[in-house]
Amino acid sequence: MQIGILSDIHGNIYALQEVIKDIKSRNIEVVLNLGDMFYGPIEPRATYELIRENKFINICGNQDREILEASLAQLEENPTLRYVYEDLGEEVLYWIQDLQFEKIIGGTYYMVHGTYFDDSQYLLEDVSNGEINLRSDEEIIKLTDNIEAPFIFCGHSHLPRVHKLNSGQIVINPGSVGLQAYEDELPIKHKMQNHTPHAAYTILTVEENQYSVEQVRVAYDYEKAAKKAEDNGRPDWAHALRTGEVLNNE
Repeated sequence: MQIGILSDIHGNIYALQEVIKDIKSRNIEVVLNLGDMFYGPIEPRATYELIRENKFINICGNQDREILEASLAQLEENPTLRYVYEDLGEEVLYWIQDLQFEKIIGGTYYMVHGTYFDDSQYLLEDVSNGEINLRSDEEIIKLTDNIEAPFIFCGHSHLPRVHKLNSGQIVINPGSVGLQAYEDELPIKHKMQNHTPHAAYTILTVEENQYSVEQVRVAYDYEKAAKKAEDNGRPDWAHALRTGEVLNNE
């Protein structure tokens, strides 16, 4: 059985189109989507249509939730959030509302965007000192609320990782389809950078008692996405889309 695992599309339909082509070329029939599908200055509504057309198994990410919870003040203060909210429309907002924040499939595969306790918290990475460090196995297990599924899938950090816990469980972050670098202020200022513009996803193959993991990079026309970001007033996104690095304004 082959499973495609993807996350953090962020409205980048240009990246998603190429990832889907790659998935179909490999005859992968099950695709798990770990959330953060729409937020960003690119093509949120078109991204939704493509996700629905391909019948992914989806969960909600922190920024999917934040779109739903947006207040009038937040929409006024954040033009990108307003653009996404208005482009998606009521139908998509209701669809997001029905998504689960975590999902267990067949007792074997556990899907979560961040952690069991907080969708805005990294499962694998500790950024408490402003640097990116891998958490201890004990911390990771605690943040899954001791879930016993053999395979744990998480997103949020945009960094592809495969980590085997001392419990024997396999934790996979497929990286990001749509955005290869960003800067965040919470919980402390830090940068996530892949140093490549290309889309990421992961393939898990399970046969009897054996498994293999392939982390995939897919080339796409990132210039189209970057131009759309520029048109929507986000040169920082445009730079990240072109380079996989955070724009340095200092």
